[in-house]
Amino acid sequence: METPVKSYLGFRAFLLFAAIVFTALGMWQVQRLFWKLDLIARVDARVHAAAVAPPSATEWPTIKSTDAEYRHVVLKGTFDNSRETLVQAVTERGPGFWVLTPLATADGGTVLINRGFVPPDRRNPVSRSEGQLQGEVSVTGLLRLTEPGGAFLRSNNPAAGNWYSRDVQAIGGDKGLADVAPYFIDADATANAGGYPVGGLTVIQFRNSHLVYALTWFALAIMSFAAMIMIPRLLRKET
Repeated sequence: METPVKSYLGFRAFLLFAAIVFTALGMWQVQRLFWKLDLIARVDARVHAAAVAPPSATEWPTIKSTDAEYRHVVLKGTFDNSRETLVQAVTERGPGFWVLTPLATADGGTVLINRGFVPPDRRNPVSRSEGQLQGEVSVTGLLRLTEPGGAFLRSNNPAAGNWYSRDVQAIGGDKGLADVAPYFIDADATANAGGYPVGGLTVIQFRNSHLVYALTWFALAIMSFAAMIMIPRLLRKET
């Protein structure tokens, strides 16, 4: 007849397997933690670096978020205020809209500029006519990649003029724009005449719970391993 200890060999093997799996998951989360910390450091360096020219048209096909997102850029061009697009936004100033305006650049391309936030009572351009800049302008801000499709449970509806995300390609197509860059620029906090739009409201925040996840997996691994060790001892006491 098998001893009680031997009868639990299968369960102990399962606990050992679980401990190995939990340890592996913990190590994976540690790797993710260092990756996230490196990403945060790189983005912070880009944001605070001296402003440079944005990627040219020849570079558009190879742009990657890991290299370009939140790059501090400066460019010149002319706003086409007649083709601005309002995208719904919720900011520290409350609900309202982002004002995305095409900027025609000297090389013949078009870059959408998120000029900033306006509250609902300023959505009509007539109510902020002083801020509708004419002639050549210089724009400084942060490069952001396109946001296709819409927001959670809300799809962009160009026909109705309802925009929930800054979908560069869709906005460009809706406004009949040609040679549109696959990114947009969040304008900095430089004040516009009349006070609107309000720029400089970019939120740079990365969720980083990898350390908590890692500690959780390691704790489960320790508990599984401890249970595997303790079972024979408990069985010996019972016998």
